[in-house]
Amino acid sequence: LIGTALDISGDIDVDGTANLDVVDIDGAVDMASTLQVDGAITSSSAATITVADNSYTLTLLSTDTDASSGPNIRLKRDSSSPADDDFTGIIYFQAENDAGEETDYQRITTRIRDASDGSEDGQLTLSSMVSGTLRNRLEFNEGEAVFNDDSVDVNFRVESDGNANMLFVDGGNDRLGIGTATPAFTFDLQKSLSESYSASGR
Repeated sequence: LIGTALDISGDIDVDGTANLDVVDIDGAVDMASTLQVDGAITSSSAATITVADNSYTLTLLSTDTDASSGPNIRLKRDSSSPADDDFTGIIYFQAENDAGEETDYQRITTRIRDASDGSEDGQLTLSSMVSGTLRNRLEFNEGEAVFNDDSVDVNFRVESDGNANMLFVDGGNDRLGIGTATPAFTFDLQKSLSESYSASGR
């Protein structure tokens, strides 16, 4: 069959191989098997991938064998008028609560702090749900790394090989402990009698 146009009001059932140069589909496409695409995929709308088990929902595989990085993910805000404080991307980690409400339990937020050419600054913020409210837990900007910028009553703890509370910041009581999880003073240094002091005697 050779023609310039084909108008089909019913279904098309192809048992063999279909080799089409251009396909323009206005409606939905339902595929029961694998879709193999050898070229690039470009979409002008949002996409949803759904699985019914605990398998990987999306896998990005690079077969390149050189020393460069890969696979790579690029989140690009292609704005014609970039400005300070523009968001450059947000990743949401969502699930329902026990009332069936969609909830952002964690979030990664990035934004432009300074869009000036030659002095660009960026910000990365890690947030998580605390007592029903999404809170800033860790923030990186051009001048500092800040833990607990929202002043939530949470502690900061660093473990060493032999001490679970090598460094402990008591968020609710504004105290810092070294070697203790219950600092009794603004600065509380726990030192055993068997430990030697430095040459300065401190």
